[in-house]
Amino acid sequence: MTEDMSPAERYALARQRAAEQATALAPFREMYDFELDPFQIEACKALEAGKGVLVAAPTGSGKTIVGEFAVHLALTQGRKCFYTTPIKALSNQKYNDLVARYGPAKVGLLTGDNSVNPDAPVIVMTTEVLRNMLYAGSQTLVGLGYVVMDEVHYLSDRFRGAVWEEVIIHLPESVTLVSLSATVSNAEEFGDWLDTVRGDTEVIVSEHRPVPLWQHVLAGRRMYDLFQEKTGPDGGRGRREVNPDLVRLARMENGRPFAAGRRARALRDADRERERRQRTRIWTPSRVEVIERLDAEGLLPAITFIFSRAGCEAAVQQCLYAGLRLNDTEARAKVRAIVEERTAAIPDEDLHVLGYFEWLEGLERGIAAHHAGMLPTFKEVVEELFVKGLVKAVFATETLALGINMPARSVVLEKLVKWNGEQHADITPGEYTQLTGRAGRRGIDVEGHAVVLWQRAMDPAALAGLAGTRTYPLRSSFKPSYNMAVNLVSQYGRHRSRELLETSFAQFQADKSVVGISRQVQRNEEGLAGYREAVECHLGDFHEYARLRRELKERENELAKQGAAQRRAQAAAALERLKPGDVIHVPTGKYAGLALVLDPGVAPGRTDRQRGFDHYDGPRPLVLTAERQVKRLAPIDFPVPVEPIERMRIPRSFNARSPQSRRDLASALRTKAGHIVPDRHRKQRAAAADDTEITRLRAEIRRHPCHGCDEREDHARWAERYQRLQRDTQQLQRRIEGRTNTIARTFDRICALLTELGYLRGDEVTQDGRRLARLYGELDLLASECLREGVWEGLQPAELAACASALVYEARVADDAAPPKLPGGPAKDALGEMVRIWGRLDALEEQHRINQAEGVGQREPDLGFAWPAYRWASGHGLDEVLREIDMPAGDFVRWSKQLIDVLGQIAAAAPEGSGVARNARRAVDGLLRGVVAYSSVG
Repeated sequence: MTEDMSPAERYALARQRAAEQATALAPFREMYDFELDPFQIEACKALEAGKGVLVAAPTGSGKTIVGEFAVHLALTQGRKCFYTTPIKALSNQKYNDLVARYGPAKVGLLTGDNSVNPDAPVIVMTTEVLRNMLYAGSQTLVGLGYVVMDEVHYLSDRFRGAVWEEVIIHLPESVTLVSLSATVSNAEEFGDWLDTVRGDTEVIVSEHRPVPLWQHVLAGRRMYDLFQEKTGPDGGRGRREVNPDLVRLARMENGRPFAAGRRARALRDADRERERRQRTRIWTPSRVEVIERLDAEGLLPAITFIFSRAGCEAAVQQCLYAGLRLNDTEARAKVRAIVEERTAAIPDEDLHVLGYFEWLEGLERGIAAHHAGMLPTFKEVVEELFVKGLVKAVFATETLALGINMPARSVVLEKLVKWNGEQHADITPGEYTQLTGRAGRRGIDVEGHAVVLWQRAMDPAALAGLAGTRTYPLRSSFKPSYNMAVNLVSQYGRHRSRELLETSFAQFQADKSVVGISRQVQRNEEGLAGYREAVECHLGDFHEYARLRRELKERENELAKQGAAQRRAQAAAALERLKPGDVIHVPTGKYAGLALVLDPGVAPGRTDRQRGFDHYDGPRPLVLTAERQVKRLAPIDFPVPVEPIERMRIPRSFNARSPQSRRDLASALRTKAGHIVPDRHRKQRAAAADDTEITRLRAEIRRHPCHGCDEREDHARWAERYQRLQRDTQQLQRRIEGRTNTIARTFDRICALLTELGYLRGDEVTQDGRRLARLYGELDLLASECLREGVWEGLQPAELAACASALVYEARVADDAAPPKLPGGPAKDALGEMVRIWGRLDALEEQHRINQAEGVGQREPDLGFAWPAYRWASGHGLDEVLREIDMPAGDFVRWSKQLIDVLGQIAAAAPEGSGVARNARRAVDGLLRGVVAYSSVG
């Protein structure tokens, strides 16, 4: 090709290639055996140009390549790179990936409970670890050039999202930030904020999935495509529509004929028989049937998402009982070898407790569960075997979709509803996208498949809406905390801290929503200026005149309301006095008009149920109307007191069920009282006439100069419009005030409470405040108060572990059963004291308007893990500890890891050499053994 070029063109091409080779991107691209996608190249070039980047792309699209390029740049430039992830499992996985590429000498790992090579130039860590480093001013930050924030959309997380914003705000300006996110609908808004707080930031959004995803519904034995593509007018691809076969299925299941037009005419016998046969083919396939179907069609490996841990375990058992085998003899041998190697450190006596042999049987057959209740080591093995193709069917909860590299050829969703901690709710489009994004392995599969199982009352159009909405918005969950407040004040002082918090994404979003309201206020103010001119009167101040008229109207309305309340009370009393034979006028309602009381509805000795009342809310008289209807009326039909206007004798022979009896008595009623019309408004008029304030206002109005203006009523109409618009404008201004500086106002309240408790003194952080600065977590202030008041002094290590567990443990669901078992003696007393201190803090928070419902403040300590923590720290065996509690081994390990973390904080915050510090470290040693010690993931 170059032979056809002129010398000048060949020279230009050579210079271009030389320039490309001089970049860091060129050797980086050679590390991969595939071509980088355009969005990856664009992001890498922006990074090399010194810009920060936000990359928003679908799951499985390879956005972590951009993070790896940041690592490459840091090593090339002799600087450091921190790679942060939201969960320890993902940190471990990324650490292993980078070690495989750069070697163990250049890569470190920090996850709170694991510290490997912390002085390495590349460190993988959880985001919380980096946040704590920033507050502590760690020397590890020296030389930091790049920070990768993987899964940055986690900042929407209600419980942990604030950590991401803290890191982004507090990172030194010299650090280049690489933000990797799932596809979100407001990536540009998030990018604008990053540009504001971090400087020049390039936003790269990719909607392209490298492996196409096909959507299906499995009903009975048939797999339906969710969408059907229509051919365009030019013969090309047209718009997608919901598969009409699925629409017909939904109609049949609801018992509706699906003939054209859905006319009400009867179907022919042949049509009825065909519909009956088709209905028998609609059912929700069993878990075993689903896997067998996917296996037959070459759609394994598959992940089936079941929103229940018990459901995942049950699915594996169902497959085992059905004799399902997905591995041959050779694969079974490989599985056993890997499992035995990875679990060699587990003591033999614990294997049975952990369900090891049943778990191994499933793995050998190529089947496994994956959920947070599993032992972390077991989860790691499942992930490794799945990636190697030795496990082909995994039943998982949604936690698997949080970033772990575990893609499949197919993803199955059993249901589109899940428990969100408070209620069963439909999954969102974002959750659907995240879950189904696992389908399709890049470089292995030509396409991925998302399969939803048919359920009764399924709406194919709603499912298509879920599948067709590829993005979801990123919403900040940022809230200041006590620990954050003392750390900020310590570093920046109160005023600068306030300014920093006002740069949060939460405040950025709140302020952005104010822009539209502010524009409306401006438009309203222009309108007010025009109305003000129209109200002008040459005789005097019409605004003052309008105010008097308004006050008169308000006073009349007030009197009317007072009268209405009095009339309701009087009406009830009047109803109580009615007797059979009283003739009344029913004031309102469907049966308004003349009526004869047959039964007052308050006869003594008859229960409400006997009278036909659901609940007693006042007398309910049974009446005969002038139109011959017998009805029981309610108090709502009598807004004003009703008095008898006549009396009539009710014949003993009267039968309310007899049309003739009703007709005769109604005729007598009309003859007797049909000419009487009651005056309903006399008392109300009298009340208004007797009111001195109304008399005064009317006199002032008559004396006012504007009262004699010929255009008075025109001016009044403009004045009314002016007043209405001014009222609307004031409401908008209050909304603006409520949204601006919201984060800073919360910070002020927190600082006021901390000042009252002696943690802050103006811009000074006291000794107590410096202790609080070392305590992280939801109950940071409670932990600090316990240290300050000596609640844990004199406790043995196991007792201290029991008390500290209340700071971290939180039951998955509210438990209304018997109170949890607690250790006795000093530990029980200390736990009671902790609850009392929390009650005092809760009252203080209420005084300072610190609202837990908004995610700020101290939740009540949960004592549900105190007994197992005490027993485990005391040296008891796993079998014994787990037998006494209803908790999976994985949960036990996870809570133990978190307990170890908070005990480490207590040891650091307590006075050096104190009994609490010493016993906290000993408690850590007592907990860090057996399953807890050899589980590498917390």
